[in-house]
Amino acid sequence: NFLIVQKEGSRNVSRETKHYNLQAIIAVGFKVNNERAVQFRKWANQIVKDFTIKGWAMDDERLKNSGTKLTKDYFEKLLVKIREIRLSERRFYQKITDIYATSLDYDPSAKATKRFFAAIQNKLHYAIHGKTAAELIVDRANHKTKNMGLTTWEGSPDSKIHKYDVVVAKNYLNEEELNQMQRIVSSYLDMAELQAERHIPMTMEDWEKRLNGFLQLWDKEILNDAGKVSAALAKKHAESEFEKYRIIQDRLYKSDFDKFLELEDNFKK
Repeated sequence: NFLIVQKEGSRNVSRETKHYNLQAIIAVGFKVNNERAVQFRKWANQIVKDFTIKGWAMDDERLKNSGTKLTKDYFEKLLVKIREIRLSERRFYQKITDIYATSLDYDPSAKATKRFFAAIQNKLHYAIHGKTAAELIVDRANHKTKNMGLTTWEGSPDSKIHKYDVVVAKNYLNEEELNQMQRIVSSYLDMAELQAERHIPMTMEDWEKRLNGFLQLWDKEILNDAGKVSAALAKKHAESEFEKYRIIQDRLYKSDFDKFLELEDNFKK
């Protein structure tokens, strides 16, 4: 181990950092079969290719920035990205995936990325009400209840409910659940912003661990599987309930024109 001094925000912080023999790194990098090893092999192959064709290999960006990519400019750009994510109109769980995409080693084709993207929506739902998105839809989509169990939909409360509204799990959340989800995501974004301000780089693995740790900090249960109901089954159930609800909705629905005629009749009386 060697003592390394690095700047975190306005402070100089010293930490003991593990250093490994280069030959050991190369040997392990070409034998192990995880995501980091794949990234290492891509990098190493590019170096060998450049050296074979040109007779030399050079990392221009690192040379320009004193041997590191983690410059002040890198973290300033990262802060801008995080603040743009906060202000965006994207759904709660999409904002978490956007933060994940700012990872230092982000690879959209990596197995870890696909796993994270597939699980994030269910992980947030499970933390709030103890069900996956599909389980929530099956539990709450009911043609006999008011608005088929939906609390919000496109154009609500005056617009009709459409088939595409009933397959969105967020549309079934009550006000308290929505507020909880909003607070969790907002706090997670605060943490991401703080990490960037302190000049602490985050990898894909770091963000995944932080999300689980963050939910535990809120005393939330962590989802460790895909749940008991598939997305296809939830969609089938919601659409089946909607076909029954559509008849009720058509009977009760008052368009702007209907309301206008009622107003005219009342005025004449």
